[in-house]
Amino acid sequence: MFSLITTHLPLTLRSPRVLIAIGATTAAAIGVTTYALTRRKPSAEELERERRELLARTGRITDGTIMDTMIAEVRKPALDLADDPEPVRQGPMTPEMIVYVYRIAGVTYECAQDVTMLPELVHGVRTDLPIQVRYAPQNPANSIVVAETWSGLRLGARAPVPYPSDEDELRDPI
Repeated sequence: MFSLITTHLPLTLRSPRVLIAIGATTAAAIGVTTYALTRRKPSAEELERERRELLARTGRITDGTIMDTMIAEVRKPALDLADDPEPVRQGPMTPEMIVYVYRIAGVTYECAQDVTMLPELVHGVRTDLPIQVRYAPQNPANSIVVAETWSGLRLGARAPVPYPSDEDELRDPI
């Protein structure tokens, strides 16, 4: 086997151990390159969902205010070309974007969150009440107001819980 190794190589490269190490290193480099080029890259929606999950899990909470909600208007088709179609509104609309503002250490941040992927969590959002904002302590501009597992929004009016009357207390002793 040693007779197959060419003699014009330097003495350090003639050793079988060195040749095996070079081959293993080359194979490892080809494997890493192949993995890096062929692996599935996450979509923009997946990256945004991961960011929301991280902030919902580890972010700090502060108070904020909703400045604006952007709602896509549904237009009814115009029957006559001269008629301008008017927006159709049916009760509380679901926003697509929430613009909010909050302060941290004397700095005011104005941010917006795209909530098109979370319609069931923002339906009936109230803009006249304060909200809670979760932000990353290392980057306070990285923030959210709603995620799959957390919400800092005040939603529409809920049915009030009735207080027990005096008659109910007499019937139900504790």
